[in-house]
Amino acid sequence: MRRHEYDNAFSSSRTPRRKKRFDDEEPRDATRRRRFEELSRSERGPGPVPDWLVTDPDTTDVELGVLKTGKEADVHLIERTGADGTSCLLAAKRYRAREHRMFHRDAGYLDGRKVAESRQMRAMAQRTSFGRDVISQQWAVAEFAVLSRLWLAGVPVPYPVQLANTELLLEFLGEPDGTAAPRLAQLRPDPDELRGLWRQLVQAMLDLAAQGLTHGDLSAFNLLVHRGRLMLIDLPQAVDLVANPAASGYLDRDVRGVCDWFVSRGLSPGVADPDWLTDLLAREAGIR
Repeated sequence: MRRHEYDNAFSSSRTPRRKKRFDDEEPRDATRRRRFEELSRSERGPGPVPDWLVTDPDTTDVELGVLKTGKEADVHLIERTGADGTSCLLAAKRYRAREHRMFHRDAGYLDGRKVAESRQMRAMAQRTSFGRDVISQQWAVAEFAVLSRLWLAGVPVPYPVQLANTELLLEFLGEPDGTAAPRLAQLRPDPDELRGLWRQLVQAMLDLAAQGLTHGDLSAFNLLVHRGRLMLIDLPQAVDLVANPAASGYLDRDVRGVCDWFVSRGLSPGVADPDWLTDLLAREAGIR
């Protein structure tokens, strides 16, 4: 069974704030408080459920602070405590309401994804208020689904605990005191560490390609390193390498972005070769 070492891809620091105990003031909490086993398969994480996760129906969730703010979503640190006193830390990723979000990147990423109702498709295309709400929900559903799929496949991603409307509850990657694992971009690894991280990255990207996917927005800012282990985060825009007509462009951008970072830190350009890696991933995905 996988251990609780999900490297928090958010930030190595958090903004402290008054502890907030969830109650009826937030509609999402009604969904969150339902018994874990009562949630539909699309709302709860895949099995086997990790040992560290508190699934007691009589749990209390306390918000400890902000881990990350972004254009599309904010991430909060949550402590969940069961009736017997056992507890775990979770990351609550909340996609922003329509009036506070930026949707300029949505169209290309959503190509190849299916939305059942033509009314929703028209609203999304026209960026109406309803359409922006639909897109927000699509991002949350898409990220939860892809994390569940990748976690089951053994890809290094945080365990997806629960989906509640436009909020995802995720495994917190970090330390027991609430300190999040650092982003790759924050690190200055020595040569041996750099080579080890490169090997981990290539394997993680191969694992994604084996699922027919590329990250879609991969950079050193959405890779976490926790106790030497590289973790992928922020995957709502994962691109289907077969169904998306622009997939080759996203794959090329993902590869070149991370190769450039590793070369800038001292890895040989002959090792971090974007042409070689792109070809390797395309072959793994069966598109070349």
